[in-house]
Amino acid sequence: MPVLRAENHSLELPGSSGDWTGDFTFIQAADCQFGMEWTCDGSGGYGQKNGYENPEYENSTWYHEIRWCTSMVNMINKMEPKPKFAIMCGDILDAWPNKGELWLRVRDKQYADFQKVFKELDVPLVCVCGNHDVGNSPTQQTVQKYRSDFGDDWFSFVCNGVFCIVINSQYYEDPQFVPEIATEQDSWLDEQLKIAKSGKYKHSVLFQHIPWFLKTPDEPKVYYNFLQPLRETMLRKFADAGVSKIFCGHYHRNAGGWYNENMELIVTSAVGLQQGEDRNGFRVVSVSEKEINHEYVELENIDEETK
Repeated sequence: MPVLRAENHSLELPGSSGDWTGDFTFIQAADCQFGMEWTCDGSGGYGQKNGYENPEYENSTWYHEIRWCTSMVNMINKMEPKPKFAIMCGDILDAWPNKGELWLRVRDKQYADFQKVFKELDVPLVCVCGNHDVGNSPTQQTVQKYRSDFGDDWFSFVCNGVFCIVINSQYYEDPQFVPEIATEQDSWLDEQLKIAKSGKYKHSVLFQHIPWFLKTPDEPKVYYNFLQPLRETMLRKFADAGVSKIFCGHYHRNAGGWYNENMELIVTSAVGLQQGEDRNGFRVVSVSEKEINHEYVELENIDEETK
């Protein structure tokens, strides 16, 4: 099934109803990041294996990412009943979009293989923008490149009575080169949160790449979370609107916690290269009328060459 593309900040999910029609599941994953294993050694840093500046970078490979993502596709395709959709929460490709023509050539090859693998998926795939997808400091050019490849980088959709909001978290991390775009997303988000608060839907959930926190809302700032006071401001805004779950990636490990008794933030480890003790995997999310539960599932039929 082709990877879905949002337009006009909206996404039509095939086979889905705007109204509640009963319990269902969906798949949340993150950081398939085609090309990362060649570059990194998985210890938590970058450039510690072959590196981005390696003269052979243009000939880099992503065999492992293809293998891992193929396992994910095969596992989802065997599930009965079928999940309503799958969503990849950022860092879809590894090659930076702002490093120059060589990296863009590598990126285009990574993109082609990503599409080739996931067209075999039997359920719709939704993509979320990560820092590797527009750069740590997005520019007009990198945003346009992402939108050309994947469609809008913020949007909403409805799945069987559940309101789903997708944002580009990089505009909160570093908007210095795209302040107008960041402001546009923020204004749009306020309107979506009004819809969430209206009570029209059974649940409202948020998808993004960088988590607001890793374990607790008051933890110190590190590379993988957001600064205060922005963190608290946004979390309070989501909670006040009735958002019950925030699904993220970025950390390449499983983590997460509760902001309050009604809103949980979930950090899902990578389909791709791990940076901790978890195994490659994805999250199965089960939605009922009253609650949302989730379970991390490890990939099957992958050898032990790399984690």
